[in-house]
This record gives sequence, structure tokens and C-alpha cells, in this order.
Amino acid sequence: MKIEANLFNLLTPFFLVVAVVYGLVTDWNEPVGVVCLLLTAGLVVMVGWYLHATAKKIDARPEDDPDGEISQGAGSMGFFSPWSWWPVVLAGAAAVAFLGLALGWWIFGIGAVLAVIALVGWVFEYSRGNHAH
Repeated sequence: MKIEANLFNLLTPFFLVVAVVYGLVTDWNEPVGVVCLLLTAGLVVMVGWYLHATAKKIDARPEDDPDGEISQGAGSMGFFSPWSWWPVVLAGAAAVAFLGLALGWWIFGIGAVLAVIALVGWVFEYSRGNHAH
């Protein structure tokens, strides 16, 4: 995680410089862009700090070893459902919900209900026992 932490920590000064340059180019008459860039710099600082703090608590990954071999990262990465349609349904429900924010709350309600159904379906897709399908 040190690579990711360094990436975010190096992006922080970039966004600060871009915010100042943006302010100078617009003669400080357009404050929204400067505020957005400063908030982006703040977000990058928070993510970089979190990754740095997490990297100190866990063991080094194969990606963090400059002399690491590809074979060090071999093995199981977890179980991922290869033919699941629930992520597609959830993405569609999220799209409907976000559309509802722009067009009307009743559309948002439909999207929220579809999102809950899709999320429950995805979580219990491989469930066995009382909730198996």
C-alpha cells in the first residue's frame, strides 16, 4: 500500500498548485473552482493518510517489494461470481435512483426499491439454508 499512499501524497501539492493557478487565471472572480480544487486536495490528503496509516499496520504485499516476483502474488484472491446478473441490476437501479434526483422523487423511490431488491439478491445469491433460492 505504500505505492498507493505515495501516489496520493504526491497528488496533494499538484492540486494545491492547480488551485492557485486557477485562481490567478480567473482573477479570483470564480471561487467555486478554487474551492473544489482545494477540497479535492483535502480529499487526496485524507486518502493518502489513510493508506499510509494502513500500510504501517499490515505486512508488505508483493506489490510493495521492488525485487518481487509475479509468482509471489499467485493464489486465490477470493470468490467472484462469474455469471451473476445482480451487479447489472444494482447498477441499473442506481441509475434510476440518480435519475430520480433530477426528475422527481417518485422515480427515486422506484430506484431505491429496485436497489434494495438487487442488493439483497446479490448478497443472498449463494446462500444456503433458510434463504436459499
